[in-house]
Amino acid sequence: MLRDFAAIDFETANGELSSVCSVGIVVVRNGIITDRFYSLIQPEPNYYSYSNTMIHGLSNSDTDDAEVFSEVWKRIEPLIEGLPLVAHNKNFDETCLKAAFKTYQMDYPDYVFYCTLAASRRQLKHLPNHELNTVAEDCGYILDNHHHALADAEACAEIALQLL
Repeated sequence: MLRDFAAIDFETANGELSSVCSVGIVVVRNGIITDRFYSLIQPEPNYYSYSNTMIHGLSNSDTDDAEVFSEVWKRIEPLIEGLPLVAHNKNFDETCLKAAFKTYQMDYPDYVFYCTLAASRRQLKHLPNHELNTVAEDCGYILDNHHHALADAEACAEIALQLL
């Protein structure tokens, strides 16, 4: 059972996976949430698609004064050092992370990723779908602010504690 990890969730500004505009991190140690981190990020490229804004509610006015990814990551790195990362649909979040590292010409440290979406598809076959809010509710966690990166990371952490 996975007891030490960091759940991560990104929201993006547009169709470019490097366009992360917010990040949520929930650190779990010995099965207990010990830390939370949230930041807005100035996306790269710096524009918002209407459809993305409709999903998470963020726009240029929210991130115009935010730090760029490389500066935000300097604050995240010490929080997650030595921990595997967990995401609900790791393909999306891992690809966003790698794209942002590449955009900012940062050396990617080959983070180990686990996926609560894949775990839920294997273990919770009774569900009508495996979207984050559906899986979270089945695991006893009510996700009130879906598509807020920290709320989604917290839901992911709760799911991971039960399924991974």
